[in-house]
Amino acid sequence: LSDTPPSAHCCGIKQHYLIFGKNSDRPRDEVQEVTYYPAATHPPGSVLGCTYIQIPQVEQTHAVVLSKPAWMWGAEMGANDQGVCIGNEAVWTREEVNPGEALLGMDLLRLGLERGDSAWSALSVITELLQQHGQGGQCREEPEPFSYHNTFLLVDRSEAWVLETAGRLWVAQRVTEGVKNISNQLTISTEISAEHPELRSVAQAQGWWDGQGTSASLRCSAREPSRANGAGQTALQRGSVTAEVMMSILRDKPSGICMDSGGFRTTGSMVSVLPRDPSLPCVHFFTATPDPSRSVFKPFGGVPQFGPDDPVRKQPRFQSKVDRRHDLYKATRGRSTPWRLTRWALTDDEGLVIYEILRELESQCLSEISAMLSGEISGDELGDLFFDCVDAEIKFYQ
Repeated sequence: LSDTPPSAHCCGIKQHYLIFGKNSDRPRDEVQEVTYYPAATHPPGSVLGCTYIQIPQVEQTHAVVLSKPAWMWGAEMGANDQGVCIGNEAVWTREEVNPGEALLGMDLLRLGLERGDSAWSALSVITELLQQHGQGGQCREEPEPFSYHNTFLLVDRSEAWVLETAGRLWVAQRVTEGVKNISNQLTISTEISAEHPELRSVAQAQGWWDGQGTSASLRCSAREPSRANGAGQTALQRGSVTAEVMMSILRDKPSGICMDSGGFRTTGSMVSVLPRDPSLPCVHFFTATPDPSRSVFKPFGGVPQFGPDDPVRKQPRFQSKVDRRHDLYKATRGRSTPWRLTRWALTDDEGLVIYEILRELESQCLSEISAMLSGEISGDELGDLFFDCVDAEIKFYQ
């Protein structure tokens, strides 16, 4: 959250603004797609099919753009037409994970965006649905068990909320200035802004809290969240966060923020610029490909997804797989190194040259959006930028 005017090279925004960024760390071969769903009106009594369960649909849903694992209904991160952004992280707590199928944390994230017109409203949507339906279910497209609870960072043009959950229990913290990051640990201790009405009684009954004040012993994890890289942390402390700074933080491998370890890696990344002035549009950037250190950020758009015949919707689940790779994913992923492409067998040097050209195009795109946000050019073509950038990226690899 930044209350200082950005430097001249940050999209040229001259108003106060907020920057939101997230890396999605998922199974390394999982395909993440960027999809757009327009606002919609739904008939009374409609039923909504989420990843595993069906829930009642609401009358009106907001337009959303999502970065989501291709096999699930929910999303790892995204934004809506009300200027709300949400990202989630996995957490494991003292509360046992529900072994049955319920709402995934990623389903809750998408539902918050579709139904919430502010960060607090989206938080309320998530906690109400959590109470009604719970959270649980397989969190990857494999038969081996892998489930977790979720923590969320919810942001709008004026504030942010951190929401941490354990089963149906939850606690939230409001943030109105400075910087806040979440990772795979619980972080809220005494600065509690809202909570589940039974949180304290359950914690005390389970012996997790002695009943004295608001204590960090309510937490189910004592570890601290991960930190940004050195340069990024300095920028965060100074409040001089820009879209470029956030992108550089998400690209940092030594810190572990850009993950590449064992069976997991960063499979998608998102950066959003949210001007406080409601007359200015919010701008969202997605890589739509793995590893932001070797991918470029593009203003949002959409790609196709599988329908009701998807194997993930059939019982028993995860017995077969389909090829979920979209054209951009196929163009940029290789056999042996991120630069060696399966189809065109580029050398590492050739891949690096292409990447440098694409980064220059990314910079030009940021400059165009800067001009648009400052009123120098029309924003009519913003919706096509994602498709234009994806087409250009594929053609360079060809």
